[in-house]
Amino acid sequence: MKIYTKTGDKGTTALFGGTRVPKHHIRIESYGTVDELNSYIGLIRDQDINPAYKEVLIVIQDRLFTVGAMLATPPEKAILKNGKERLNIPKIEDANSILLENEMDAMNLELPPMTHFVLPGGHQTVSFCHIARCVCRRAERLASELNDIEPLNPQTLTYLNRLSDYLFVLARKLSHDLQADEVKWIPEKQ
Repeated sequence: MKIYTKTGDKGTTALFGGTRVPKHHIRIESYGTVDELNSYIGLIRDQDINPAYKEVLIVIQDRLFTVGAMLATPPEKAILKNGKERLNIPKIEDANSILLENEMDAMNLELPPMTHFVLPGGHQTVSFCHIARCVCRRAERLASELNDIEPLNPQTLTYLNRLSDYLFVLARKLSHDLQADEVKWIPEKQ
């Protein structure tokens, strides 16, 4: 299989189902940002962290491929002529967000309560989590914008929202595990 097809040389790309759109189309921006997020999560997984976190991150990466596929499928192309779904894969479900909630709850049991916002940083691995969290928020904003144009599976938006929360809690937990400083943001008084 060749990687280059030359079909995108004029600034368009094909969605699932064959519809061609500009490469700056909101649908492309949405799943492209999810792909970027997936890459950052891979970077976090490549760090020297608890293997249990790595297992969850692999599950998240798998789910993000599903999110990307769902975002790359316009609603009018989701059902084939024979009545079957174009994407013959498990969709994003409430259970995917519940897994993230359970993971956050477990990590929070070992963390001191938050009393202030925290500045991103303290350790390179923690910083990677914060970058991924920010990319996840951007993916959520883009998916939300796309949803205003063409409705998405509502669990997709929920999952992206929950994932950004998860990445924040993971950053805090990794700060704790790595004994990194968690610098509170305390605004200066005027």
